[in-house]
Amino acid sequence: MHPDLQPRTLAGIVVDRLREQILSNAYPAGTQLRQDALAASFGVSRIPVREALIQLEAEGLVRMVPHKGAVVTELSREEVNDVFDLRVLLETRLFRDAIGRLDKADFEVIDAIQARFEAAIRERDPARWGVLNQQLHAALYARASLPETSAVVASLLQKTDRYTRVQLSSDAARRRARREHARLIELARRGAIDEACDCLREHVESVRADLLRMLDKRAKRQL
Repeated sequence: MHPDLQPRTLAGIVVDRLREQILSNAYPAGTQLRQDALAASFGVSRIPVREALIQLEAEGLVRMVPHKGAVVTELSREEVNDVFDLRVLLETRLFRDAIGRLDKADFEVIDAIQARFEAAIRERDPARWGVLNQQLHAALYARASLPETSAVVASLLQKTDRYTRVQLSSDAARRRARREHARLIELARRGAIDEACDCLREHVESVRADLLRMLDKRAKRQL
């Protein structure tokens, strides 16, 4: 262990690596995550691993099960509906507040993120889809003067990294995401507040519908 690395720094590194492994399905849903094995694989003590698992539990990627420890969570209809109900309510509120304040510099940032998102889609690079989706939505809401709502939405967007990767597993979903993001940007640039918020609501709802259909198919296969 490098002497300059403090436990908190190590925990952050473990969080990032373990989150990526879960999101990339290296650890599928239901996998038991043993602290001693993870510590050995990362070359650290169990302390930063334990802290990382606590953080990932807060993000909804793992849950602590008595006598088993940390287990990678399954996606559920209840969780999807809970998260997306909040997204529809809070993101449209942020977007409505932000649109009138977005300036040329903001749109340069937004356009650059959209270009990277489209490149990641073309290159079939799922590791970047969720992060760039988060960044794009966050950039669209960046000028909102609603700090508490912004904090909640930031947490929701981080949670949806997993959903984004699952939902964008089909070509049709990827094409629609590119098209809907472009439409959101266009409407925001025009200052068409009501249309933009309606478009955002439809965009979030379409992602929810895709995820619920995928969960239903998975449940039928397991019967």
